[in-house]
Order: sequence, then structure tokens, then C-alpha cells
Amino acid sequence: MTAPIAIIMGSQSDWDTMRHAADTLDALGIAADSRIVSAHRTPDRLFAFAKGAKAAGYKVIIAGAGGAAHLPGMAAALTELPVFGVPVESRTLKGVDSLYSIVQMPAGIPVGTLAIGKAGAINAALLAAAVLALSDPALSDRLAAWRKAQTEAVAERPEDQA
Repeated sequence: MTAPIAIIMGSQSDWDTMRHAADTLDALGIAADSRIVSAHRTPDRLFAFAKGAKAAGYKVIIAGAGGAAHLPGMAAALTELPVFGVPVESRTLKGVDSLYSIVQMPAGIPVGTLAIGKAGAINAALLAAAVLALSDPALSDRLAAWRKAQTEAVAERPEDQA
């Protein structure tokens, strides 16, 4: 059986950011398939993946990309599955270029755009989990427990923080 979530990225270097999505999904007990699918260097791979993603059993795609960051938008143009875009921080413009590229999709090609870097990767995983939890009560319970633990980990006073 195919994992319900695909994590795709444009290059191996994007894994430093996107592994946080994979780790978050793993902590919630959600299987994910991670792969490199470059919009620029492997366009045929991108087309085949995105066109076949729904038939392969994926429910949500998390797409991370840096620089020109065309991967999330191109994936969204090729599938009706929800696509969450994670801008990967670039050396040149610190990820702002990636953010602008992902967030500026034309009407009719939606990409849920998250924060730049690690926070965006974690939040993309949580958002994907929330989508799946709509039809999975056990996952809904795990997600609620994860969020409760996060809330309880926040100290009330700065001196209480360990």
C-alpha cells in the first residue's frame, strides 16, 4: 500500500529542511514517501509522479523547493490532490525568492504555502495530518494528543523553562 503522503523536493540539499516534515509525520504514525522530483532537472519524473499521484494512493503532497521553487506549483497544476508548498531557504535570498514563487500561483492552481524552512516543513506535515484526520478518528486523537503535549511543554514563566 502506498503511503498517504508524498514528500517531494527539488534536490538532495532540500532534505535538510524536508526531513522535518518526515519526522513530524513519523511522530504522528503517518507513513510518507519521500523522493526527489525536480521541476527543472527531472521534468518527466515530475509529470509522471504528479499525474499518477492520486492513482498511486497518495492523499496529500508536501512539496519543498528552493530558489525558483517551481515544484509545488507544477505539482499542483498536474494533480487535483492538495499540495502544500514549503519554501526552502536559499543562500542567495534566504528563501524569500522561494516563498514568492510558491505563494504567487494563479487563480485555479492552489498551493497551500507555509513558512520558510524548518517551521514550514513541520507545519506542512501537521496540515497534511489534519486533512487525513478528517476521515481517520484514530489519527485525529493522535494529532490532538500531539498538540496538547506541545501546549503543555510551554512554561508559564521564563524561569520555569528547563
